[in-house]
Amino acid sequence: MDINDLVRENIKKLKPYSTARDEFKGQASVFLDANENSYGSPLPANYNRYPDPLQLDLKDAISKIKGVPIENTFLGNGSDEAIDLLFRAFCNPGKDNVIVLPPTYGMYEVSANINDVEIRKVSLLPNFQLDMEKIAESIDEHTKLIFICSPNNPTGNSINREDIETILTNFKGIVVVDEAYINYARQKTFIQELTEYANLVVLQTFSKAWGLAALRLGMAFSSRKVIDILNKIKPPYNINQATQDLAFEALKNIGQVNQWIKESVAERDRLSVELNTLSLVKKVFPSDANFILAEVSDAEGIYNTLVTEGIIVRDRSKVTLCEGCLRITVGTLEENDKLISILKKL
Repeated sequence: MDINDLVRENIKKLKPYSTARDEFKGQASVFLDANENSYGSPLPANYNRYPDPLQLDLKDAISKIKGVPIENTFLGNGSDEAIDLLFRAFCNPGKDNVIVLPPTYGMYEVSANINDVEIRKVSLLPNFQLDMEKIAESIDEHTKLIFICSPNNPTGNSINREDIETILTNFKGIVVVDEAYINYARQKTFIQELTEYANLVVLQTFSKAWGLAALRLGMAFSSRKVIDILNKIKPPYNINQATQDLAFEALKNIGQVNQWIKESVAERDRLSVELNTLSLVKKVFPSDANFILAEVSDAEGIYNTLVTEGIIVRDRSKVTLCEGCLRITVGTLEENDKLISILKKL
């Protein structure tokens, strides 16, 4: 597969914005090229200078943990930026289409609507796995992207690996595997398969296991051709220096992050058992994420009661295949105990 055949013609011809730092290579002590404030900033760090547009130091640190070369790594303002750029790069507005698999992460559809790209919805099967036959029937010559969230949000389950591999092998477009919750899963990441599939894009994030949701830092891993296209069309300085600095420091604490992951998984399993003992809970679905989907007797009523007690969960009862369900993030031991205590009183 030649990725260039999938790229929009205007993107192929696009001359990207060239920053002052793109044009300069080497070392210097006096920077008079970017119209920055040469006197400094009110902050202690050197924030008067524009950040590295390609975030090379941060990508190098990520590479040491993920085992993915810098040239196969894209950093975005959240994973949402990478999702939006994939639409801009590969989908012609009003002509092309993408496939999403509800119930799933809502930003795929929002980005499609923003970019005027047709959405083709193929609902998951009742067991929350892919309907391979209907996916195949929905693909035509204008289908450019397929989004697969695994572990899936809001259902929490991992998608069968063999089904994803089948789509990667047979689909002539880009397959986006969103692994925002992969750190909590039993299934291994697809970044190990990047060399096997030129059309694979794997999304990961610092917002979940790394506990850096406020930084808005997402990762996309893919073939060099795809990464080069994303870098070509992104805003010049899409990751600010403060985010780069803080993420770089966070990467030094992988031991703490791994401990949090272990505790979250243990609490997820304990919370699932506790929820299953409650009469108002009809079913607790298996989860590979840091949340649990539970079918309850009165989703709206229970949600509102929890709100009055200062506990916020997510009412997913109006989402396809999630009728009557609440999505509950795994909290700390104390937070989970408070939740269970209130639910027992109901």
